Amino acid sequence: MSLTKTRSTTFLTIAASACLFLNPLFAGSNSSAQVDGWYAESPRDEINPRFETAAPRIFNGKPTLEIGSNGKVSSNGWWTKTCPVSPGKHYKFRTFFQTMSALEEHNRHILAKVIWIDKEGKQAELPEYPATELETDAIGWSVIQGTYQAPTDAVSAKLELIFRWSPHGSVVFRDTSFTETVSPESRDVTIATIHFRPRNSSSARDNLVKFAEFIHQASKQNADIVCLPEGITLVGTGNNYLDSSEPVPGPTTEFMGEAARKHGLYIVANIYEKENEALYNTSILLDREGRLAGKYRKVSLPREEIEGGISPGDSFNVFETDFGRIGLMTCWDVFYPVPARTLAMKGAEIIFLPIWGGNIDLAKARAIENQVYLVSSSYDMKTGIFDHEGNLIAEGTEENPVAVKTLDLNKRTLWPWLGDFRSRIPREKPPTETGKVPGRAVLPSKMP
Repeated sequence: MSLTKTRSTTFLTIAASACLFLNPLFAGSNSSAQVDGWYAESPRDEINPRFETAAPRIFNGKPTLEIGSNGKVSSNGWWTKTCPVSPGKHYKFRTFFQTMSALEEHNRHILAKVIWIDKEGKQAELPEYPATELETDAIGWSVIQGTYQAPTDAVSAKLELIFRWSPHGSVVFRDTSFTETVSPESRDVTIATIHFRPRNSSSARDNLVKFAEFIHQASKQNADIVCLPEGITLVGTGNNYLDSSEPVPGPTTEFMGEAARKHGLYIVANIYEKENEALYNTSILLDREGRLAGKYRKVSLPREEIEGGISPGDSFNVFETDFGRIGLMTCWDVFYPVPARTLAMKGAEIIFLPIWGGNIDLAKARAIENQVYLVSSSYDMKTGIFDHEGNLIAEGTEENPVAVKTLDLNKRTLWPWLGDFRSRIPREKPPTETGKVPGRAVLPSKMP
């Protein structure tokens, strides 16, 4: 963060759980504007947004904080307040917001930031970027929130409510709080993935019986979810896509659903789905009760599948489980950034990848660039669990086909110079959803 001025502030002795209604340590342009102890800032006067100070809206008896467009794509500014903290204590930040018009990408335009300040008035550690959940309360307000531990050298936290980079629209913030809280509990999940290739199978069911044994082995290691490879009803049978296809739900979801119910775990598997005249490469999710909890039709198809008559899916879905949010990809999807990025932007914490064979470096890249765990189950690539740094932290092999690892989904990965990279990605990534950089023209294609 680069601001144009630095201002010292005399701190009052006050409870660590309450905010100071004082000028911020780092004050920028427009700092004279204030509402209810919040001060307006911007990096430069030329890009000031519009701060509503004359007649702020009232909600729950308190004034709201509004920032509106100045008609320029370069607009950038925020409301700010400084709060005292005790080193090592945990604090929960939360604010609610509503937009007054549609925005291209809410995560890039509307965000909050927590900046730790040491006793000399300098930044201590890297800033935090709380996560956004859209329209989460009963009246349609969205929330930005996160829980953090104050660094050992921090004496205060500067809060920022930001609106930027939109030539139109505005945002209203309300009920912003920053309070001391308890340390978050761990959120553990035990993941299993299978490295096994059936050979000379007599039928699809023969394959399923073989995979069921490995699911049983995973259950004995307390697995919450098991990932199987791509095409489990085709591999080793000598059949083609059409011969191996079936409806979903159908025979495989029934068989695997019984295994999931018997062992009390989730199962991710991949089969070939037939619906009317169409064939799909489909990954399925069975829940602990054996029910079909969701399916994903492979979007990225290689030429072999296209020539074999398979049609692509049209969406990337995220599924809620009792331990967190997961996404499904299949094989060729890993060769492209968009599938994994889309799942991560939709909140996936773990991406499961049934894959025939592929490039392990691309699997690592998808985990790193999205800060998600990626779980592969393969015949011809590495089978295992990749962490946020791309490390293969558990591997299934021919000698030991069942790879198992317990993960704490609440544990953050902090990178040197970057901090919590996962929280920064949605705020700083290119505007891929719009297909263009705002304000730049898209040239028409030239036909021969």
